[in-house]
Amino acid sequence: MTGRARRIVVGQAVPPVELTPDAVTLLRFGAVTRNAHRIHYDTGFARSEGLDGPVVMAQLHGCLFYRAAAEFAGAGGQVREVGWQNRAPAHVGDRLVVTGTVGSVDAVGGAVTLDLVERCGAEGVVCCRGRAVVVPG
Repeated sequence: MTGRARRIVVGQAVPPVELTPDAVTLLRFGAVTRNAHRIHYDTGFARSEGLDGPVVMAQLHGCLFYRAAAEFAGAGGQVREVGWQNRAPAHVGDRLVVTGTVGSVDAVGGAVTLDLVERCGAEGVVCCRGRAVVVPG
C-alpha cells in the first residue's frame, strides 16, 4: 500500500484459501496439536466409527479460516476473532477451499466481519461455516 487505505465494502469477496491435506499432513498436524485420535490417521479405525476414512481435525479447519482472515487483513492487519462450526467431515485428499464475503464494516473502529464457508471434495460439500473479525492493515 502507498499510504492510501483500501476501500472495503459489504459483499466484497474474501480471496480463497485452499489446502488438500494428505495422510502425512494430518499425522503431523495431529502431533503438533497433540491430537492422537485414531480417526485422523487410521483408516480401519475411522471406518469402524462409520467414516469413509481418516478425517481432517476441526482445528485444521480453524487454521484455514484464520489464514483466510489474516490474508484478507493484509500486512499490518489484525485478526481479532475466528469462529466456525463443522458441518460435514472432510477426508484425506479432499480439496478444502475457504471463501467468503464481507458481512459488515465498522466505520468507527475499522473492524470488518467476514462471513466464511469451507467446501470440500469434488462435490463442494459445505464442511464448515464461520466468521472472523479483522482490522485491515
